[in-house]
Amino acid sequence: MSDITQLLQAAQGGDRAATDALLTALYADLRRLARSHMRRSGDHTLLNTTALVHEAWIRVSGAEGKVFPDRGRFFAYAASAMRAVVIDLVRARQAERRGGGQDVLTLNTNIAESIPGQDDDILHVHEALEDLAQLEPRLAQVVEMRYFAGLSEPEIAAALGVTDRTVQRDWQKARIFLADALKR
Repeated sequence: MSDITQLLQAAQGGDRAATDALLTALYADLRRLARSHMRRSGDHTLLNTTALVHEAWIRVSGAEGKVFPDRGRFFAYAASAMRAVVIDLVRARQAERRGGGQDVLTLNTNIAESIPGQDDDILHVHEALEDLAQLEPRLAQVVEMRYFAGLSEPEIAAALGVTDRTVQRDWQKARIFLADALKR
């Protein structure tokens, strides 16, 4: 059993020292994951890499009943936590932009139409991924692990208990589904 797996098990058992050691051991990998996620999402968030790691860590460490038997599953969950942080931030910013309950006064609709809908794009991808998760949960997990966590096909296969070829087929199916869903 690897050191990370032992730390994960001890941290889940309530060992505070193990939780601190786990964060120290995984911090560089979490920053790499967050940097990758931020690069893909562009300037859609006001978070920096450190803030995204910390927000995601709060969600991961507070996850009641979640069991992470290995490093791959931990990073898969961390990737989905980072995605949730970004989605929540975009939704809050859109609510704020739409007035947050205040009366909206638009003086010139041409200006509003010329602003790129980057936040809307993130929400469309999120909604498409949610639809995929309802139809084929494993396909959505493959997308999260590959795209958001940056895991390789063998790591995803090990985390899900399937073969590499199954992960490849799932990735192809998921890409087709998401491309079709985003065209609508």
